[in-house]
Amino acid sequence: MKYAISTLGLPGTPLERSAALAADHGYDGLELRAHPEEPLHPGSPAAERAAGRRTLTAAGVAVLGIAGYAKVAAAGADEPVLAELRALVRLAADLDAPCVRVFPGGGDLPEAAADANAVRRLRVAAPFAERHGVRILLETHDSHRTGAAAARVLDQVAHPAAGALWDVLHTWLGGESPERSRQALAAHLGYIQVKDVVSAHELTPLGLGAGVLPLAEVVAAAPAGGWLCWEYEKRWYPEAAELPGQLARGREHLAKLVAGSAP
Repeated sequence: MKYAISTLGLPGTPLERSAALAADHGYDGLELRAHPEEPLHPGSPAAERAAGRRTLTAAGVAVLGIAGYAKVAAAGADEPVLAELRALVRLAADLDAPCVRVFPGGGDLPEAAADANAVRRLRVAAPFAERHGVRILLETHDSHRTGAAAARVLDQVAHPAAGALWDVLHTWLGGESPERSRQALAAHLGYIQVKDVVSAHELTPLGLGAGVLPLAEVVAAAPAGGWLCWEYEKRWYPEAAELPGQLARGREHLAKLVAGSAP
């Protein structure tokens, strides 16, 4: 198993520092949040992308994925969404990142309409991503928070460059067991985002193992040799404890879970 951290947990941190934190605490990669307030995003010029790639290479840290904010199931015209997807794919390719994270975002639409939007857009975007060596991953989130809902879209897209990112908080909030999520996403899974929280009504992030999420069951359902990415949502919960002081304990906790799930 390989381990990564999301830069969502390190808001305002320079890329060099994020890479060093990952490497120093035994994490193999970073999931880079692609937002204008971050060091690298779709508007970053080529020179900054090249410099960022050198920084990560020097630290020995891979880019697991680019966490974008495109909403493929949302209402509206297709072209703005497709343009955003293309920009994210180009950024991923420039950084040697194998994946781009996207959201569904179809909460204001009937299920069938949201599904149709996502299927149509991903069918167009997936071949473009494939040509760049990138896979677009639909996160289990908002309007499609369960594995079953994400798979409902991806089964129709039926393209290898369109897959799923399993966010364990949202499948749990959707009432789906880890085993059921794994079964639904088996044909599509890119990687898994792990996290922990106080309860379904209090989502302030906690250190891994300190909350209520069924992380042992998630790890047991995870494919061998895959990635677990700790998404600590410090950016949205400024009152949460700082992530750097928890990285060693979190890595140790994940390794224990992986060892305990080994046959």
